Amino acid sequence: MRKADRKGQILDIVLLLKAVVMGVVEGLTEFLPISSTGHLILTGALLGFDDDKAKVFDIAIQTGAIFAVILVYWEKIRDTLIALPSQKQAQKFTLNVLIAFLPAVVLGLLFGKAIKAHLFTPAVVATTFILGGFIILWAERRQAAGGNAVHLQSVDDMSAMDALKVGLIQCMAMVPGTSRSGATIIGGMLLGMSRMAATEFSFYLAIPTLVGAGVYSLYKERALLSVGDIPLFSVGLLVSFISAWLCIRWLLRFIATHNFNGFAYYRIFFGGVVLATAWSGLVVWSV
Repeated sequence: MRKADRKGQILDIVLLLKAVVMGVVEGLTEFLPISSTGHLILTGALLGFDDDKAKVFDIAIQTGAIFAVILVYWEKIRDTLIALPSQKQAQKFTLNVLIAFLPAVVLGLLFGKAIKAHLFTPAVVATTFILGGFIILWAERRQAAGGNAVHLQSVDDMSAMDALKVGLIQCMAMVPGTSRSGATIIGGMLLGMSRMAATEFSFYLAIPTLVGAGVYSLYKERALLSVGDIPLFSVGLLVSFISAWLCIRWLLRFIATHNFNGFAYYRIFFGGVVLATAWSGLVVWSV
């Protein structure tokens, strides 16, 4: 085997290992209130996996995490689709998901390019990690003190206005490091949803949101991609699917008896570490 061929194989293996790491990060962070985008930006910076194609990869592998949601909630999704033509509750639930999805579509098309150009930086991610952590602590303390009464115990109790409000709150996650799941879950709780209902609606809302973002990104940046990228993207999708499935099942058990304070402290600590290492020069974060 020629030296150039061996070098090419080594580079391919290294690239696939990076895809595995990024897939694990995506799957484990997508549905926790700690920002998958923020973690992908920082992990990509550390791995040197942060060029334009890598940014498309980050968005595309979110689809793997969505397949995990579909698997976990398959019975609910299947029953809703079957009942959609005739049952008002199924129609109401579907409409609520679409209403909540709409603000992200509109604002994403209007401001997505500018946000990616100016806000996808480690400093912004670290700062929003910290701010988001304090917001979670405030929201949890408010609920513990009875500051907002829970009147929506199930996603089926939501009105169209409730869905629109959650959808508008989700748009805050366009700023990297905010966390889409964190915004929708905590926002839902502040609107009077139970922790479980807010979490489940965040899962359902992720299906059109992340699939739409992935398809749009792949179409828009199709000139960057080639047939040779299929193994890389396939590995990322598969790994993100497996890790997201494990994470969702764990999270549903966790929130039955715990609040989100632990995630808040993690956000504050991790954001502080990123800022400290960047300021000291210990780690050169770059995107």
